[in-house]
Amino acid sequence: MATLAHKPFRVLPGFRLTLGYTLLYLSLLVLIPLSAVFIKTASGGWEHFWNSISSPRVLASFGLSFGASLAAAAINSVFGLLLAWSLVRYRFPGRKLVDSLVDLPFALPTAVAGIALTAIYAPKGWIGSLAASHDIRIAFTPWGVLIALIFIGLPFVVRTVQPVLEDLEVELEEAAASLGAARWQIFRHVIFPTLLPALLTGFALAFARAVGEYGSVIFIAGNIPLVSEIAPLMIVTKLEQFDYAGATSIAAVMLVVSFVLLLIINSLQAWSARRIGRSA
Repeated sequence: MATLAHKPFRVLPGFRLTLGYTLLYLSLLVLIPLSAVFIKTASGGWEHFWNSISSPRVLASFGLSFGASLAAAAINSVFGLLLAWSLVRYRFPGRKLVDSLVDLPFALPTAVAGIALTAIYAPKGWIGSLAASHDIRIAFTPWGVLIALIFIGLPFVVRTVQPVLEDLEVELEEAAASLGAARWQIFRHVIFPTLLPALLTGFALAFARAVGEYGSVIFIAGNIPLVSEIAPLMIVTKLEQFDYAGATSIAAVMLVVSFVLLLIINSLQAWSARRIGRSA
């Protein structure tokens, strides 16, 4: 009876059963599909793998996909922070509308977003025509790819940083100001260290979404070989040619590089969180 009285109460089933369901769920949705990518890649042999990923078109698509994704995530980190700051710290007409519009890329089908961006930034579009008058092309160039990736990645940064800003105690800023700290010093030493882990998380999420983006980019990119072809498009091209091992080879490279970059970002986030915890 004493043993039963001191037995801890658990809302969920026992550890073994819960862990079993978790591993099964994770295996069916993540581990098995990802393993199939590497198994199919290995079936083509090393020579086919190297030829698939080292062609000039594929290397150019890797450079565009990862380069534009990193650039878009960095830009979103800056402007997403500014937008989240405005939504949290200020009250202005239309604030609720702006706050709702932030989530639009989440709900909007990617193909619709791509068509809308192309219509705006094409040489005959509203913005594209103004740029064309100065001999600047946006759509059907890498700049168009960058704009599409910024569009779909912005909500990740805003929605990650916004709750942290809402929980940030204004009294800390007031205390720093009363001690003579300037605005930049307050932001650098009080606000930014607290926001950094969330900002890195938003950066990682925006980057991860941008790397695999296809629908919103395919229309505005123009798909010009060696210029504006993205890596997901090369995968689709290989599949249309029934080169399944070649398609999985490109996918495997994207998976490994993305995982390494995300691991680095998450390590930086964990280091930043530990540093803030020690300073607190």
